[in-house]
Amino acid sequence: MEKIAEIREKISTSNIAELPGLIALYGEDERSGVKAAVAAAKKRLGAYEKEVLRTEGMKRYEKEYGEYSCICGIDEVGRGPLAGPVVAGAVILPKDCSLLYLNDSKKLSEKKREELYAGIMEEAVAVGIGYNTPARIDEINILQATYEAMREAVSRLSVKPDLLLNDAVTIPKIDIRQVPIIKGDAKSISIAAASIVAKVTRDRLMVKYDGIYPEYGFASNKGYGSPMHIEAIKKYGLTPIHRKSFIKNL
Repeated sequence: MEKIAEIREKISTSNIAELPGLIALYGEDERSGVKAAVAAAKKRLGAYEKEVLRTEGMKRYEKEYGEYSCICGIDEVGRGPLAGPVVAGAVILPKDCSLLYLNDSKKLSEKKREELYAGIMEEAVAVGIGYNTPARIDEINILQATYEAMREAVSRLSVKPDLLLNDAVTIPKIDIRQVPIIKGDAKSISIAAASIVAKVTRDRLMVKYDGIYPEYGFASNKGYGSPMHIEAIKKYGLTPIHRKSFIKNL
């Protein structure tokens, strides 16, 4: 007879595909340690099945426009901070994309975003990233700078899409059909993927800026107006990566 520790180890280290068989095999074992392991496995399997259903729901727009051969999600990060660039992501996922947990990047932990970023970069058909600098933001305003970053992201794709799914906006000067979706990063896996790529890219850049300008706490606040950041501006003044048009009243 297998030892409880061996069974628990087998169940806890199994992959999702193995869980139904293990639950069936050990589900009648009345030993408390085995019962606990089986209960944990059922919970894990239930959470996985729930996530599969949620992700399928986020493929609604990709299915609705399934006649298009190459659908690209577009999103941006960094419209509101006092410092740093605005960054746009453009992602074309394969039609049979199996990635789970894609969501609005703001709803994900940093660890989960990093994990999903790696998965997106591995599975995506193409990824494009666009930037716009604080100086350009000051020159033409944040909305126009965001549109420029989005156009750059699309232009950097190695494959030209025939449909863009955008988070809320319609991008000027683009000759590809666009579908703006309100809160699209929580409704479309393509836009969610673009949101994650843009967020991880910008966050990594702000961590690098923190090494150059350590007084402002960019690694933690990512350029947003935290109390520490505002106090640092008052004490040390502005850096070259601050948006002067955002800080007129400080």
